[in-house]
This record gives sequence, structure tokens and C-alpha cells, in this order.
Amino acid sequence: MQADKERVALTSVAASGGLTIAKAVVGLLSGSLALLSEAAHAALDFAATVMTWYAVRISGKPADAEHHYGHGKVESVTALIETGLLFVLSGFVIWEALKRLLLAEGHAVEATIWAFAVIIVSIVVDFFRARLLYRVAKETTSEALEADALHFGSDMWSSIAVLAGLGGVALGYSWADSAAAIAVALFILVAGWRLGRRTIETLTDTAPEGSAERISAIARRVSGIVAIERVRARAVGATLFVDLVVAVSRTLPLDRVAEIRAALTQAICAEMPEAEVDVAIEPRALDDETVLERVMVIARNRALAVHHVTVHSIGGRLSISLDLEVDGRLSLGQAHEIADGLEAAVRGELGAEVEVETHIEPLQTSSLAGRDAPKERAAEVRAALAAIVADIAFVSQIHDVRVRDTADGEIVNFHCRVDATLIVDEVHDKVDEVERELRRRFPVIKRVIGHAEPR
Repeated sequence: MQADKERVALTSVAASGGLTIAKAVVGLLSGSLALLSEAAHAALDFAATVMTWYAVRISGKPADAEHHYGHGKVESVTALIETGLLFVLSGFVIWEALKRLLLAEGHAVEATIWAFAVIIVSIVVDFFRARLLYRVAKETTSEALEADALHFGSDMWSSIAVLAGLGGVALGYSWADSAAAIAVALFILVAGWRLGRRTIETLTDTAPEGSAERISAIARRVSGIVAIERVRARAVGATLFVDLVVAVSRTLPLDRVAEIRAALTQAICAEMPEAEVDVAIEPRALDDETVLERVMVIARNRALAVHHVTVHSIGGRLSISLDLEVDGRLSLGQAHEIADGLEAAVRGELGAEVEVETHIEPLQTSSLAGRDAPKERAAEVRAALAAIVADIAFVSQIHDVRVRDTADGEIVNFHCRVDATLIVDEVHDKVDEVERELRRRFPVIKRVIGHAEPR
């Protein structure tokens, strides 16, 4: 794509140079102000196409330590310079034409065959160059190439005006050349105004028309996004930089938030390939959050492990109880301070009148080194488990028993079959009963983890 931009820009340099020389020579020989103004316009276009070629080369460079958003605005600066030159040239042409019309100053104009020929060739070249430049500019989103296309397009129409002026001179209307020159100047002014307005919008970071609405519509279709807080967009060369802030439920885990961010970025880039998206996500407390969800969010934000959260309404007052796991090596005073902080945070969220009770438990040891117990010991525990479940209704088929020795004591894992029609509360109670009885029989066992499978 970059190679195509540079190639088209370079061919524009060659075309502009050739047309400038031809128009200048014939304009001097014929004395046509319209043709000389066209030659001056073509010379300006030649300088502009050289700048465009240079700008296209520079703008293709990637971002670096000094230009974090790349070099795309080099094209905009070049286009702005071209705009200034267009206005200067238009003023000169209009001044000279008015002098000829009002003061009858200037040379006699000779409408030669060469004057007609060079203008017709210019129209043909300008037509095909403008079409090619517009196509490549659209494909590459290049402001500099679009400026060139605008130049060649305005050149074509101004050349038609010059052709009409020469025709008028050939028919005996001497003022037709100056009138054509003014028409050329007006074409140049219109082209300069259009180019300048768009260039200034780019340099002042004006959001491309409709981009914010389009981005917002895409974001609303992404699952998990509850609000769009801010949308900002600005074009730098061929890249559209998008700065987007959206809100999601604060109860979502971090990996789900990351998935939403990735899905949003992918959705925008799929519809707007030129976009480079930066997404910021803010947590939002939703109106439909349950008390349980709010308590879990508070604990998570304080990096605390809680479970068995129970919520009751007692006489119109909210009562919350929960188990809080802390490092078992902490003193009771330190652990109680953590529990007090959690309770205060819950009351701050739900109201000072809320009753909060915290049961402190030792956090289960992580990364505890151990080894498989001897086969005889594993068989002994397996037999004990089988005997225990024989006296518990709906529980049977002890299997996958694993016994590990650790510095803190034995850890036992086992699987069992439970009637699939039981509810989870009933299953939990029965598996707990098995675990408690096993620890009663073998006090050396530190922890028992039972996994229930449907029978």
C-alpha cells in the first residue's frame, strides 16, 4: 500500500512537470493571460506534487519515540502549505485579469493551434490523473494524494475555462481571455477552500463526521457493556485513533472484563479497519445487583477470601454473616482488624444499620509440599470411607481415594456416588458427614475433600 502511494505520487510529479513546461511555453508565445495563469497554476501543482511525494514517504514511517501517533500529519501540513499557495496564486491572477479588463492593459492574445492543443492535452491528462489519484487516496486514506487529486480535478475544469477563453479570442472577443483567467482563479479558490477546510479539521483533531456515532453503535452491540462513557476519535494520516471508555458490571471477573475489551476492539476494527482502538473499562454498580454480589465485590476489592455468605432480613433489618479466611499465622488481633475493616466496608456500602457477623477461619495452606502415603495407608483410609458411607443413605461407591503426607498432616481426596435427585444442600450435608467421621476416626488427617458425582 505504501509503495502504491509513493509510485502514484511520483508519476504525478512527472505529469505536473510536463504540463507546466508546455503551458508556460505556449502561454508566452500566445500572450494568453488565462494560459499563463494556468501555467502558474501548473507550476504550483508541480511544487505541490513534489511536496506530496515527500510527505507520502515520511508519513509511511512507523511511530517512534518522538512521534507516538506516527507521522501521518506530515501529509496534512503539506496540504495546508498547498492551500496557502493556491490562495496567493488566485489573488495574483484575479488582479492581473482585472487590470486587463478595466484598464485595457496587457498584450494582445493570439489563439494559436498550439494553445488549443496544449489545453486539450492538459484536460485529458488531468482527467485520468485525478481519477487515479482519487482511487488510490480512497484506498490508502491519504490526505496528500487526495489534495493532489483535487488539484488535478480543478486543473481540468480551469483548463476547460481557458479553452473557452481561447475560443472567445478566436471569435474576436478580446475580453474572453481575461474572463477565463478569472474563472480559473475562482476554480483555484474553490479547490483551496475545500482542501484547506479539511486539512485544518485534521490538524485540529476534528473528529471525522459520524465516527463517534458509528463507534457508539458498534459498542452497544457488544455483550457485557452497560454504558458508553466517552468516545473520542481523530484521524492521523490513514489511521483513525479511537479513545473509548465503557462501563461494565463491577461483579464481573477480570478475565471476563478482558474478553469484553477484546471483543469490543475486534468489533470496531472489523467495521473500521483503519481504526487503532484504545479501550478503558470502568466498573459500574448496577441496580439489579443482589446483596450477595455486593458483599462478594467488597471482599474481592479488599483481596479477601470469603464464603458461606448468608443474607437474612430480621424484622426489616438486613443481617449478613460470612466466613472470612485469613492467614493462619496471624495473631487474633491482626485477623480481627481485617474482619473489622471488611465489616465497616459492608456497612458503608449497604447502610450503617446493617448487621454484619464474621467468622474467622485459617486460610488453607497453598504450595504445601507432600508425597503419596504408602499403599497400605491408602487402603486403610479407603476401607474406612467405604464403611462410613455404608451407614449414610443415598451415598455409595467410594473411589479415586488419594492420601498425601504433608508437614501439616494428611490430606485425603475421594470421590463418591450420590443420588442425582438430591438437591445441592442435601448433598453437601451428606459429604460433610463423611468428611467429619473420617477425621474423627483418624485425627492425623488435616483435611478431607470429597467430590460427589451423580448416581
